[in-house]
Amino acid sequence: MKTYSIAPLLILLALPALVLAAPTHLADEIPVGISEPAPGVILIDFGKVAFGNLRLNPPADSDGTITVHFGEAFSNGRINRKPPGTVRYNRAIISLHGAEPAIVAPPADARNTELISTRKNYHPPAILTPPEWDTVLPFRWVEIEGWDGELLPEHITRQAAYASTWDDDAASFESSAEMLNQIWELCRYSIKATTFAGIYVDGDRERIPYEADAYLNQLSHYYTDDDKEMARDTIDHLLLNGTWPTEWAPHMVFMVYTDWMHTDDLGWMAGRYKALKSNLLLDRKGEDGLILSKEQDMKKTDIVDWPPKERDQYVFTPRNTVVNAFHLRAVALMAKMARALGADSDAEAFESDYAASYATFQETFYDTGKKLYRDGIDTDHTSLHANLFPLAFGLAPETDRPALAQWLAHRGMACSVYAAQYLLEGLFENGADQQAIELMLADNDRSWKHMVESGTTITWEAWDMKYKPNQDWNHAWGAAPANLLPRYVLGAQPLSPGWKTARISPTTGNLKFAKGKIPTPRGPISIDWKNGKNFTLSLDLPQGMTAAIDLPASNTSSGVWMNGKPVKAKKTNARWQLDEPVSGTLALTVK
Repeated sequence: MKTYSIAPLLILLALPALVLAAPTHLADEIPVGISEPAPGVILIDFGKVAFGNLRLNPPADSDGTITVHFGEAFSNGRINRKPPGTVRYNRAIISLHGAEPAIVAPPADARNTELISTRKNYHPPAILTPPEWDTVLPFRWVEIEGWDGELLPEHITRQAAYASTWDDDAASFESSAEMLNQIWELCRYSIKATTFAGIYVDGDRERIPYEADAYLNQLSHYYTDDDKEMARDTIDHLLLNGTWPTEWAPHMVFMVYTDWMHTDDLGWMAGRYKALKSNLLLDRKGEDGLILSKEQDMKKTDIVDWPPKERDQYVFTPRNTVVNAFHLRAVALMAKMARALGADSDAEAFESDYAASYATFQETFYDTGKKLYRDGIDTDHTSLHANLFPLAFGLAPETDRPALAQWLAHRGMACSVYAAQYLLEGLFENGADQQAIELMLADNDRSWKHMVESGTTITWEAWDMKYKPNQDWNHAWGAAPANLLPRYVLGAQPLSPGWKTARISPTTGNLKFAKGKIPTPRGPISIDWKNGKNFTLSLDLPQGMTAAIDLPASNTSSGVWMNGKPVKAKKTNARWQLDEPVSGTLALTVK
């Protein structure tokens, strides 16, 4: 087993002395509806949930005390004042004094403003919003009691907190499936609404970053907006304030690697590279090259999925497949970053360790007869999770991947909204794009269609309250389609760091068309494809970017035409791969 030197003091000195949040601001939003559901009660609807508070601009003759109720949930035409889980309700009582403007905010929540943990389970400090904002909370509806006379739209404004840099026009997605379009918009807005704290937080329950949440948030933020600083600020915070789940630590490697692929900023990556070595779980590595789990790890820290009931009856063992899959993926990415930074000895050590550990991983966990992964040693149980992570991380034998993808698709969404990110990546990458889209659109309570039809305007922490009774309704890790749809349905991903070369590989499922805009540091990519008798793709690449293209190939298709002329392409695994990269604006047709 190779070892790597880690100098904790140098690691800390390499990071910013003080991790700051990205810039945020309060944006004024007007009501979309005002009504009177009961005598003396005024109901105001702002259309979507946002984190914020209120500014009242009362008439000159206003006087007296009013009660203001803030609600995230609605029931029987009124704000639900006893919502389930961590769904928010609160109220404030204020006095009006003529036309004097008034900021209305409820009392702060002790839990999500806690800087020193006083509970049994320690957690890092909460991320505080600027004190001049007063309290912000997530709400859509407001009820006011005691208001004298008619309340007009100009009398009330929601001050909603978002990243100052957010651009609503940075990205777009539209397809022939209207429900898929609504899912995209739900997930896109979820990313915007949860930028309120300046770094990625877990929703409103604790308002702290968690590594897995942050990585999923980063993926979707990069595909819905141009900003990269919020992810970086979150990374720096987490390198100093890590959380407890085993698999959350390797997510830090994923985040820094993702930043590099999108920005090609070697200097920024170099400042975090040494610190990342402590996130590889090397302190738990056995002589056989596998990560070991002690009793406490099996009982608590090896998380597999969250909440625990979403684990598909996973069998925990002293050496388990999921933890080792995360370790291998992190080591593989560290090797790539080491090569890019010129740390060749590190790269060789990572590559050597990866090869040895991967061989043991396959021998220990892969059932060559079933062509499935077992949960761990001393068990024959084959959960969804023991297979979805190896598939998503490229660990499964290449020839077995399509069949494994079909097995996973047949099992359905037997995982949480967190693991769904990886499940769907594995399906999209291995020829099961139709099944991946169908899972998003499924007519059950474990799909994004269910979230849309519930009326929520920000994605949930779990598929439904019955799967996690204490969940919140403002969780960005539930917004995976915000990155999955542009990455796979539109088909745009960085192939080389900084998007110097893109991979354009649209997958169609049963869709008739899809189009949209993908933000990149070099400028937006525009994609518009139609899937009929022929497959057509209109592509507009920003200056300085080339793209490797592969397109759907039907059984009867004979080749690819670009701007009306045939181009050289190879047909492999139901895809046409162009021999040469392309650039600029072009039209492609598969005939």
